[in-house]
Amino acid sequence: MDSIEKILETFEPINLDEMDNVKLMNRTDTKFIFTVDKLPWLLRKATEYYKVLTINNKSLFLYRSKYLDTTNSQMYLEHHNRNLNRYKVRFREYVDSDTRFLEIKFKNNKSRTNKIRIKRKKIEEDISKKSKQFINNNTPYNSEELETKLWNKFSRLTLVQKKMNERLTIDLNLQFIKNSKVHKLPFLVIAEVKRSRFSGYSDFINLLNEERIKPTGMSKYCLGMILLDKNLKYNRFKRKLLTLNKMSHDYRNFSPGS
Repeated sequence: MDSIEKILETFEPINLDEMDNVKLMNRTDTKFIFTVDKLPWLLRKATEYYKVLTINNKSLFLYRSKYLDTTNSQMYLEHHNRNLNRYKVRFREYVDSDTRFLEIKFKNNKSRTNKIRIKRKKIEEDISKKSKQFINNNTPYNSEELETKLWNKFSRLTLVQKKMNERLTIDLNLQFIKNSKVHKLPFLVIAEVKRSRFSGYSDFINLLNEERIKPTGMSKYCLGMILLDKNLKYNRFKRKLLTLNKMSHDYRNFSPGS
């Protein structure tokens, strides 16, 4: 972690106000997964093309999320079954800035993602009237039928393309919590390239290609659910679980210079 933070110090910084032009609340997302030992090389190469979000001289931030779903995990199943026009509902806390939002993510039948959110004073244990109204007005779900399904925590850094037409997030130190069960993935990095419209070129994707890292859809919500709830249907995700198991094995056996 120290080496990653030192590399981030070599990036040109960008603040939140400057990043407003690249919010991309309506966007196309491309996800990649790889082991954390590959991250230092990628970041060093990325300094030529990207700025890093920096707040109070800090560029690696802690996030905490609580996901809501129906009793029978309908939102999870919509994703598992590859249904488009699907939703995720979560409270997200930006720990370092002491801010929280209720967020709704919607993926339409053209595979485009739209996110809307409202600010909240806390991650609500009992959903407030305003939060219920927000959910009812913006999803097909009845807020009264939603319950807490999963918590997660992770560290995130955000890079912004110097031409201001692309943003990417890099998540690491993932941890999932469901009831009293905890599952940590210290070896895993999830990178997500976010663009307002799908274009044929991305500097970061080009760097990933050099490392033979290919796009892999990976919902953190679905990942946490299948790791901590063995009763869920997960046929579609079996190949991804095998990939994760191999990555974990390779990471444990990795030693610099080998």
